[in-house]
Amino acid sequence: MRWAAITKAQRALPIGGGALNLKIAEEAIRVLMEDMKKIVLLVAGLLGFVIGAARAADKVDFAKDIQPILQKSCVECHGPEKSKGKLRLDSKAVAFKGGKGGVSIEPGKADQSELYRRILLPADNDDVMPNKGDRLTKVQTDLVRDWINQGADWPEGIVIVSPVNVVAIGVINTESKAETSPTEIQLPAYKPTSAELKAIKELEALGVAIRPIAANLEWREANFRGSSAETVAKAIIPLGKVTGLVDLNLGGVKIKDADLVNLKGLINLNRLHLENTPVTAAGLIHLKGLINLEYLNLYGTAVTDAGLEQLSGMTHLKHLYLWQTKTTEAGVANLKKILPKVDISTGAEFKEIVKPEEKKDEKKEEKK
Repeated sequence: MRWAAITKAQRALPIGGGALNLKIAEEAIRVLMEDMKKIVLLVAGLLGFVIGAARAADKVDFAKDIQPILQKSCVECHGPEKSKGKLRLDSKAVAFKGGKGGVSIEPGKADQSELYRRILLPADNDDVMPNKGDRLTKVQTDLVRDWINQGADWPEGIVIVSPVNVVAIGVINTESKAETSPTEIQLPAYKPTSAELKAIKELEALGVAIRPIAANLEWREANFRGSSAETVAKAIIPLGKVTGLVDLNLGGVKIKDADLVNLKGLINLNRLHLENTPVTAAGLIHLKGLINLEYLNLYGTAVTDAGLEQLSGMTHLKHLYLWQTKTTEAGVANLKKILPKVDISTGAEFKEIVKPEEKKDEKKEEKK
């Protein structure tokens, strides 16, 4: 439109106005260049938006993409029971601390992260990770690389347990009631009922990830992390009918104390994530019948000592996480007397890890 107006004005001038015509032509070019500049900026903005959206879609999800890799290939050798090279990868606090080899995870810098360097080493290298079993695929190593470069987001409260403990589904064979050694686990055969299969279909229709824990096995795990409150409200009732469920992740969802009553029938449940949920002592009352539970994560909840009392009957409980809860040392000590075999983590152990490093730094400063 600007160009048409300038052309019309130019034609209206006397033929002899050459200098004026030249000035108008220059003005026309200037206006045209301004318009072109605006178009370029607009296109660049649109491209930036598209690229930003694509990058957001490609963002690596820790629980979905990274946690399974660490669980399957890393924590057996780098966990609380065994930590090769003084490196643990079972929780954020210890993983980011690193080991003998240096910084394990350097957020934003995969090329400076020991974890990424080692998973790329040749199979015959002594330092390759994992050093036994199948090597990570290129898709997996790329996920680790992208996750670190994107900032290595590790949601608070997620603690990874060795697959040996995951497969030890209740360690009790419901038929023989005999204990099975974790190193000689034989999973009892399990066949879901028609009601259970129907419930599984309902959950899948709601977008809940509920799948077998391994090939040719009907024992299942369910992950609600990232699910909306509406989804949880609709899924919690059919969930209680999946009696073959052994691993349930409700971490970070808006579940109510009253909702936990639907878990009472999950007698085979072995692992339960309730970290960063509104759950209180009132909700834990409904978990008293989960006698096969070995792992319970209550990080970031409002659970008190009264809630710990509800766990006293869980004789198979091995790992209990209570960081940032309202429990006290006295309450923890009381539960420890009742369940002496349970490993209770309150976060205090990580403070102890930091202290020696602080002292070393102080000595270095004194020498200077």
